[in-house]
Amino acid sequence: MKRAVFLVTAAGLALTSSLAMAGGPEDLLPDIFRDPPPQQQPSPTPTPTATRTASPSQPAPPSAPGGSGEIVQPLPEGSGPSSVGRVSLPEDFPSLAELEQMEPDEINDLLGLRPKFDIPAAARRAVEGVGLIAQAEGGFPRGSLRNQPARLVSSAIQASNGPVVSRWGHILMRRALASRLDAPEGMSPVAFAAMRARALASMGEGAVARSFVQDIDGSEYNPALAAAAFDAYLATGDVLGMCPVARLQSDLVDTPEWELLQAICAAYLGEARSADRRLQRAFGTGVAEEIDVRLAQRYAGAAGEGGRAVNIEWGGVEELTLWRYALARAVGEDLPEDLRGELGPAYDISDILIPATPLLQRVDVADTAAERGVISSAAMVDLYSQLWASDRYDAADKTLAAQLREAYVANSPDQRLAAMRTLWGDGLDYGRLVLTAYAAARLPVSEDMADDAAPLIASMLTAGLDRNAMRWASVVSEGSEAWALLALAQPNQSGNVDRGGLDSFLDDDGSANMRKSAFLVAGLAGLGRIDSGDLADFSERVGVNLARRSAWSDKIGRAGELGNSTLVALLAGLGMQGNSWERMTPRHVFHIVRALNAAGLEAEARMIAAEAVARG
Repeated sequence: MKRAVFLVTAAGLALTSSLAMAGGPEDLLPDIFRDPPPQQQPSPTPTPTATRTASPSQPAPPSAPGGSGEIVQPLPEGSGPSSVGRVSLPEDFPSLAELEQMEPDEINDLLGLRPKFDIPAAARRAVEGVGLIAQAEGGFPRGSLRNQPARLVSSAIQASNGPVVSRWGHILMRRALASRLDAPEGMSPVAFAAMRARALASMGEGAVARSFVQDIDGSEYNPALAAAAFDAYLATGDVLGMCPVARLQSDLVDTPEWELLQAICAAYLGEARSADRRLQRAFGTGVAEEIDVRLAQRYAGAAGEGGRAVNIEWGGVEELTLWRYALARAVGEDLPEDLRGELGPAYDISDILIPATPLLQRVDVADTAAERGVISSAAMVDLYSQLWASDRYDAADKTLAAQLREAYVANSPDQRLAAMRTLWGDGLDYGRLVLTAYAAARLPVSEDMADDAAPLIASMLTAGLDRNAMRWASVVSEGSEAWALLALAQPNQSGNVDRGGLDSFLDDDGSANMRKSAFLVAGLAGLGRIDSGDLADFSERVGVNLARRSAWSDKIGRAGELGNSTLVALLAGLGMQGNSWERMTPRHVFHIVRALNAAGLEAEARMIAAEAVARG
């Protein structure tokens, strides 16, 4: 017991001494440590007692030099009661009245309270290898661009800022941009992702671009990626999809639409009053045009607490931007015919991608999307099937859907072929050839249909049904267009095509400036299916110089020689930029087909070559 008492009192000495040295004269110990209660001692042996510290009301007098008293550190000058808790604010700090008018997001930004991350550390994703398709899923090799010149890759992608004229070229470019790829050495992975997202959106692949940017955490976004992602979300009518990034990094984009988006996001987060104040302020400050704010008010009002009616007036509006188009579709607002009629194919493709677009209008623009390569033949059939099964439309609106149904289920092959002819029209609309691809593949091979073999084969090849198309090789005549398509599409061609058949095709070619013949010669030369001696002769007959070189042809040719399929695909997409097939030249087809074939993309090379002849 004596030993225990000694330890208690010794601990009291140590604690009081350390507190006095470190914190000044105030005694923070409970009374039990200052005045231990009396204890029963087994013997009269005295025990040590703890040294008492001075209480706040009775400070201990300073000890003499050399004594053992406590040392009190003096307070610094200017630390009196009037200076305690005083904080100096910046000169431009808002006043209390201004703070009351600010939105919660603005206050958070002002005080630095906005979180930098919206995903737990363990769930954050790396920005390397961003994409949708791994190599095992049909994508391109992940490291195929890692050691390529960053300037070359950047130039190829940034220059691809519009549609691709070839359907198969579009499909190839989309697959390359959406693959899981590492950035070239010396290029930021986020900058690389931003360029790819921008290229996908500009070529009409808004849905793919949206999925692509969703593979990147919001905290990693930079202004370029945010702008590309915003366009992708608007192109698909998914306005709220941008809210996580917009709320996390509100200053990434400096546009009126971005400011209005902040208000919309606030409304759907339950901050209806804050959203309404933001939109009313937009009217007062003129941050955006009235039509843009009205559409934002209508969209925000659908969050649940917006009881105010919003009238949309299109008077004075001179153009339809992507923001106006997307929000008008989303809220069910009819677009003025004079404005809608001036829009290009890009908005037609958006109509396909925006679910709120009326079904009949989606069917009307499906041909454009199919011709570009945005939707597949199976997707077109699904769209027409929805129209056929809908009770909202009468028989007159379902005429095309009825013809497509006949192309599949009519009693005889002749009736099915007749239905396909009606769908194709006199000009053989290429989008309608995509629509009937699987119906054409179901037809039995017959010599009675040999005259229609060319469009049937071209239709099958739009969906890559080359083996179905090859069934018709036994009934087509040598030198016909059907023969030419099969000569290019044949998957296991050994040797060169017959010179006589090629000569007959050129003699019978009725296309303008013999474009079909020129594309056939270019395609066969690119695939290595024409004798080198015959190539010079036929090139002279069709008036093309396939040997002419350029910086682009040298780059894509070298990439093909090295077997870099990803770089070849990107450069091929660059070489097929344009708004219509008339922009395509036989020389470009030759270099593209040859490079693709050399890089191991033989199937894509065959399909592009056959498409060139079909659309020549």
